[in-house]
Amino acid sequence: MRLIWTFVFALASSAVFAASPEDDYIAARDKAISDIAALESSNAAVETLDATNTKALADLQDRLAAVLGPLTVKDFPATGTMNLQSLSASDIGFGMLDGLRYAKTDDGPSIVVSTRGLTERWLQSKSNQDDASLQLPAGIEDALKLDGFYTQAIGSDAAFVRTLDFSVGKPEGADIAMARLGGWTQDVGPIYDQLVVVTVVKGDRVMIAEAPATPAVPKIAACEAVWSAADAAAQKFQESYQGSDLKDQQAYDSANAAWEKGDADYRTCMADHLPADPAFAALLKQAQALADSMAGK
Repeated sequence: MRLIWTFVFALASSAVFAASPEDDYIAARDKAISDIAALESSNAAVETLDATNTKALADLQDRLAAVLGPLTVKDFPATGTMNLQSLSASDIGFGMLDGLRYAKTDDGPSIVVSTRGLTERWLQSKSNQDDASLQLPAGIEDALKLDGFYTQAIGSDAAFVRTLDFSVGKPEGADIAMARLGGWTQDVGPIYDQLVVVTVVKGDRVMIAEAPATPAVPKIAACEAVWSAADAAAQKFQESYQGSDLKDQQAYDSANAAWEKGDADYRTCMADHLPADPAFAALLKQAQALADSMAGK
């Protein structure tokens, strides 16, 4: 009898401690990152590195597809491609959110889907970053309020900058629904190609959609004037810096400060004025429709 109970307990213990598909995915991802780092240290050929990276990403994509299953959101494909773009720490696209990206075209609407567990693990790693400018909150809802989340989770070579937040209704069954208007940029100043970005957390799924703003976000004269004045002031400081034999650091710093303040003031102006523009109602409707569609409403 004692042997029988020992056997039963052993079976139960193995079931409890069996690795989940998410655990297997993380283990495979970390091993691939380690293998590629070792190849880089040994000065392996670029072709070898590229082939190893491509093969590992394909394997991880298959693992995530098995975890997530097919996507069932209207107007989006059922199958996705890897959101994480590289497993080499020296490449652009390394360290993005573990998930799949679903899109019909490269420049159209897309949805990145992950699990709550993978997103929480990813955020935990970001909360422990040595670089304070890259740190994110460990909690999903707090992280979603920051531009840095979208920059690091779904961007690769540009930063996401918010113009304003939309007040979308939370679809039935969803735990979290957040939406914002903004765009990708590598510099300060107006972003004219803006996106509606909507995140829905429902059950075990975290879904982040981005779609070109429809209609396009209009230029608002008062806000354009704010930016033009700031840019003109910054340009004068820049000219002073470039014309100085000693390269006046104060003029350089003043130019950057003027640009950064102008950028912030411009976005504040847009957030204040855009809700009164006829285009705003359509943009809000677009955001709500994305949230409802992702939640299966």
